[in-house]
This record gives sequence, structure tokens and C-alpha cells, in this order.
Amino acid sequence: MRRRLTAEFLATFVLVFGGTGVVVANQLTGGGGGLVGVALVWGLLVAVMAYAVGPVSGAHMNPAVTVGLAAAKQFPWREVPWYIGAQCAGAFAASGLLAALTWRAPAGLAPTQVYAPGGAPWVLECFVLEVWLTAVLAFVVLALSRAKPEVRALGGLIVGGVIALEVLFAGPITGASMNPARSLAPAVLGGTLDHLWLYLTAPFLGALLAVPACVLVQEPGCCREGACS
Repeated sequence: MRRRLTAEFLATFVLVFGGTGVVVANQLTGGGGGLVGVALVWGLLVAVMAYAVGPVSGAHMNPAVTVGLAAAKQFPWREVPWYIGAQCAGAFAASGLLAALTWRAPAGLAPTQVYAPGGAPWVLECFVLEVWLTAVLAFVVLALSRAKPEVRALGGLIVGGVIALEVLFAGPITGASMNPARSLAPAVLGGTLDHLWLYLTAPFLGALLAVPACVLVQEPGCCREGACS
């Protein structure tokens, strides 16, 4: 258990530091990398860490994914609080380091924020979008568990590709969080708590919705009874 929790901590640390770090770097440099660069960094970080720690902990790196896997009976519920604690600790450590490195810059810690044209936030629309984004992500993760071995071997790249694509089209609207730990740490350490509830609830709802979708689409056994006892 200690090795798995350490792996989750490190993987989430790398993901949040690199992913939010590239957003901060874009702000500091006038958008040097652009949206495509941000999406590629998020996607590649997920892929790299999936292969680095996947054999140890499963490389969830996301409390919503952990809950979705548990709801699908592919992860034991008794370990969910431990995993979420390790993921949140990794995210806070990453945001703390980023804050220390950028304390002289006004860019902040890249908090996830809802789209607000003219100062009027699209709260409901962004909530629904975050639910949908996470549902797609969790569905792909669950579907990969039933894929052929040669497809599962590409799982890190497939999930990373999903993340990159979702950041590309939803990043400017919601920040494309899909990850409560990713949103919580920058918001708390940066003092940007507006609409934080959205990013702490929508991903969990999306992950839970992916479970019946998996049951409907995949062959029997996608969310198999007793897979993790």
C-alpha cells in the first residue's frame, strides 16, 4: 500500500506541477505555447506517468477516476480515501512548489475558472460540460480495462490523447479540469475559491455516469461484480 500511495502522490505531483506550470508559463510569456501546447503537455504528462507508475498504482492521478473505478467494482472502496488523500497531497505539494517559484509573478497558480463573457459566469453550462468531459474520460478508462492486451498496452497514450483533446476544445471554457485535486490545490493556495464547488462535484458525477454507460456499451464484465474484493 505504501508503494502505491507514494506512486499516486508522485504521479499527481508531476501532473499538476507540469500541467498548471505550463499554463502559468504561457501567462508569463504572453501565450508562447498556446492552447495546443497546453493540451499536449497535459496529455503527454498523463501518458508518461501512466507508463511510469501504472504497474504500481494504476496511475489514477485523479480522485474522480478512483471513485469511478470503485463504482465499477474495479477498485476496492476501502482504498479510495487513501488514494484520494495521496492525490490531493501530491497536488498541494505541486502547487506549493509552483507558488514558491513564481511568487514574484502576477500570473497566479492557473486555477480552473468558469467562462464569464462580460463578467457573467456560465455556471450551469460549465458544470454540465465538466460532467460530460469527465464522463468521457472515465468511460475510456473503464473501456480499456476490457480491451485486448495490445490495446491496453497503449492505454497511457489513449487516455493522454483523450485529455489533450478535451483540453483543446473545453480548456478556454472551463479549464477542462476533470480532476478535483487539480482544481482544489491551486484554488486554495491561490485564494481563488469562486465556483470551486463546481470542480469538486462535476467530475465525480461524470465518473459515476460513465459506469452505467460502460455496462450498456461493453460486453458483460466491463463493470464486473467482485472484480476488487
